[in-house]
Amino acid sequence: MFEHLKTLCELNGTSGREDKVREYIIEQIKDKAGYSVDKLGNIIAFKKGNAVPKNKIMLDAHMDEVGLIVTSVQLDGTLTFAEVGGIDPSVVIGRQVTINDLYGVIGAKAVHNLSSEEREKTPEMDSLYIDIGAADREEAEKYVSPGDCAYFVSEYTEPGNNTIMAKAIDDRFGCALMIDMIQSELPYDMYFTFTVQEEIGLRGAKAAAYTVNPDIAIVIESTTAADIDSVPEAKQVCHLGRGAVVSFMDRSTMYDKQLYDIAFAQSAEKNIPCQTKTTIAGGNNSGAIHTSRGGIKTIAVSAPCRYLHSPSCVVNKNDLKACYDMVNAIIEKAADMEL
Repeated sequence: MFEHLKTLCELNGTSGREDKVREYIIEQIKDKAGYSVDKLGNIIAFKKGNAVPKNKIMLDAHMDEVGLIVTSVQLDGTLTFAEVGGIDPSVVIGRQVTINDLYGVIGAKAVHNLSSEEREKTPEMDSLYIDIGAADREEAEKYVSPGDCAYFVSEYTEPGNNTIMAKAIDDRFGCALMIDMIQSELPYDMYFTFTVQEEIGLRGAKAAAYTVNPDIAIVIESTTAADIDSVPEAKQVCHLGRGAVVSFMDRSTMYDKQLYDIAFAQSAEKNIPCQTKTTIAGGNNSGAIHTSRGGIKTIAVSAPCRYLHSPSCVVNKNDLKACYDMVNAIIEKAADMEL
């Protein structure tokens, strides 16, 4: 799983531009499961297990990452851009990016040119620009066009204390976990959906869930951890090192209580580290999946992640292992439970 995660995080693929990620995943699963790619670009895979479950189970993870998209080329050769997904402007200023194999830097008005009022505020995203070193618009347009995507330059590292730092852990982690499951022996027949365009509105998951029409869905994700001393405990959401995160509610989903209870019962029985979120915040593909067709029982298993949607997401390896164990533990009970 960790080898897959490293490779996946080093690939680039914002919403609607997931091609390289999709190609890698297909290469890893093509000899282990049947699969198809729908018109949006979702991979829908099915793998036979050792038994046919009473309930059709679907596991989901999204392939896309947050990033930037070029909106115009200016007279001076700089590029205006918009964010693809939710990104805090304060984490992008001065960051290196790549566009079409070129390097650029995200620039802002020089500090000595800021008014006293501007110095007190975080710059708005539309006040920033990308500098690729072009002399003027004519030179820049030889290499870049509106609609091209820019990606953070970010190295996958393991800085210490059992942590991983990289871009796009949201949600290449979920993809890596599902690849590993597909490459392993499964207790039951299962569907796996590697979905597109989660970061701009859960779009791929809506189509994939309609196609599969499962009884139960398990969404594998990364979720915000704000576990630092300057944040009040109730606002820290979840903590690195305390295991898988199983939420009761977020901004897009009220999670199935039966599955929620199963998760914590399995945590206690199997000694799987598990926690819940202390804040109603964020959302994931569950928001589109649980209301699909006639309704789908849905639960999310998430890895706590500091600095989510930044060039340097940080996760704990033991938490990722706990997520893997928790997903399998939920499947064990959910496969034949009464709905």
